[in-house]
Order: sequence, then C-alpha cells, then structure tokens
Amino acid sequence: MLNRKYRYLIALSREKHFGRAAASCNVSPSTLSAAISDLENEIGYAVVERGKQFSGFTPEGLLLLDYALRVSDSLTTLEQELSARRGKLTGHLRIGVIPTALTAIAFLSELFYKKYPEVTLEVLSHSTTDILNRLTKFELDAGIIYQGESYAESLTLTPLWQEPHVLITPATEQFKGRTSATWEEASKLRLCLLTPDMKNRQIIDSIFRAAGCEAHPHLETNAIVSILAHTATGVWSSILPKSVIEMIGAPQGTVALPLTQPTRTWEIGLATLKRDPMPPILTALIDEAKHLNESFDKNEQSFDKIHFL
Repeated sequence: MLNRKYRYLIALSREKHFGRAAASCNVSPSTLSAAISDLENEIGYAVVERGKQFSGFTPEGLLLLDYALRVSDSLTTLEQELSARRGKLTGHLRIGVIPTALTAIAFLSELFYKKYPEVTLEVLSHSTTDILNRLTKFELDAGIIYQGESYAESLTLTPLWQEPHVLITPATEQFKGRTSATWEEASKLRLCLLTPDMKNRQIIDSIFRAAGCEAHPHLETNAIVSILAHTATGVWSSILPKSVIEMIGAPQGTVALPLTQPTRTWEIGLATLKRDPMPPILTALIDEAKHLNESFDKNEQSFDKIHFL
C-alpha cells in the first residue's frame, strides 16, 4: 500500500548506504537510485546530498522522509486494526532494550507472546540515546529504558520494575558470611564495569560520588555477558542489576551482595511514542507491561518470585 519510492527512501534512511538499502528492498542499486531521482523530479527538490556515497538528506529530503515514515506507520496501524477485527492480533513488534535489562525483558516477552502468539518479536540491544532516536524515526516500536529522566513530552512511559544493584565478587575471606557490601568497599576492588557512555555506568558513578568515593575500574566493556565472563575468572569484581543475577545466576566461585550506604533503586519502564490512534500492538504491549508491574509489586520487586509458566 506504500508507494515503492517511499519504501526505498525509508530503507536508505535506515541503512545509510545505497547498496545496503537496495539489498534490503530486494532491488538493484540502480533501481533504487532511479526511484529516488523520480521523487526528486516529482517534488522539484534534491532529496539526498550529492556525492559518490550517501552522506545524508537535504532539508527537503528530510521533510519527505518524515512524511513517508508517518504514512508507513499509519498503514501498519491500519493492518493491525484489521487483524484485530478478525479476532487475532498479528504483526511485528520491535523493542529496543538497554543492555542491563536484556535478561529481565524476557518476563515481558513471555507475557506478551502467551497472549498474542501471532505477533513476532524483535528484541534489540541499544543505548538509551539510540532507543529514543529510533523511536522518533519509527525504527523501533517501543523501548525499555531507565525512568525518571526528562524525556520528550511525545513519549508515554509505563513503569515495569525497580532495579537494585548488587556487587559480584570472588568468594574470598573478605566477604565470607556477609549479607551486604558498601559502595565504599566496592570502590576499592578490582572492578570490571560498563563503559562510561552507558547510562547504567553513569548511575553507578553517581552513587559512588554520593558515597564519597570514586571507582577506578581496571577493565571496561559495553556488554553484560563480557562482565559475567570476566567475573567468572575470579580476577575481577563488578556491579550489576539484581535482575541479571536472579535470571541467569552468579558466576561460579562468586557471591552476589546487595550494596548499601547508600541503598538505591532505579525504575525501569516501557517507552512508546504518543499516538492517536495508538497501534493495537502497542496498546496490547502497554497493557502487559502494566500487568507485569502489578506482579512485581505483589512479589516485592523480586524477579525470582515471578513465574508465569
């Protein structure tokens, strides 16, 4: 239902490369280029910046792209409305998730899939900034991010769960028999933490400052699985969301201790663009997010007490 020229334009925006955009649309680069040229002739303006490689859209091209994205989103909503009238919800749902929530998102995915098995899910790891950017470009349908930030008024935020952090450290004499550790104690360990550009790391650094200390990690990575692998060696300690440990367990030979002095929790929530009408798939996802939040409230925010099977 969407003119192929606009589909090519959206693909070019997504891939930022003529060849990859053409491949994603199953056409040749020359076919895609010809379609873009046709659009330029129709509107009387250049759509892309001229050069040997794609380097961006002109101001007029951005206007046209915004129109194409909105039309495409409206058509997707229409298709979902029609499928809902047939008695079953179908479609494709793209969810961007901050790395520290990639394990816990399985609870929401499970709830949603059991109720709407005809909907396919795509869960992608992105930073908060990237998620917000992709939401506005309709490249994601929803995002799992930290709440409590000053996000755009165009977003709807639905609380999911509250996230405490724990210290993962080798099971040595230092913490034998302990039920908690302080942030100051954690700052003196050989730490493996997420990179400074990640929101979770920024939160951790702010808590260290609030505790009157500063961490100097010996190793930094942008992947939770890398942190788990390094702590499993017995050389490094780390600070991770409690949900990661409750979902997949602490590495062998380590202990997971709640962090105190100060004790802090951060709220994780579902972010969606405000739309009228709201696509049926997103309405359903928000409803399941609310159900999950209610389940956490009843079970004192503990992941290991939530079971839906």
